[in-house]
Amino acid sequence: MAQYLLSVWHDEDYELDFEGEDAQRMVAQVGAFNEALTASGSWVFGGGLHPASSATVIRATGGDVSMTDGPYAESKEQMGGFWVIEAPDLDAALEWARRGAAACEGPVEVRPFQGE
Repeated sequence: MAQYLLSVWHDEDYELDFEGEDAQRMVAQVGAFNEALTASGSWVFGGGLHPASSATVIRATGGDVSMTDGPYAESKEQMGGFWVIEAPDLDAALEWARRGAAACEGPVEVRPFQGE
């Protein structure tokens, strides 16, 4: 089976108040989605990310290595989490992404991993 990255995207200011009603609903929905992925044997790995403002970028150029705070890409959208799944084909991965988007109430991008 092929592996796919399902990445969850948010607007720049996506921090959730995990005590809030909306966040609690999404946590339950994503938990149920994760359980379905696991039960199907499609789950490989997944997790939520802190906002892009917490990122550090390491660059190697001409033998020098530099480090800067903040995200690599200057964008109003940022990846807020992801799943790595195994699926028999793109159609199956797209169906998982549809279910994941419904669970987290936001866009999910699907990208296949490169073959060996």
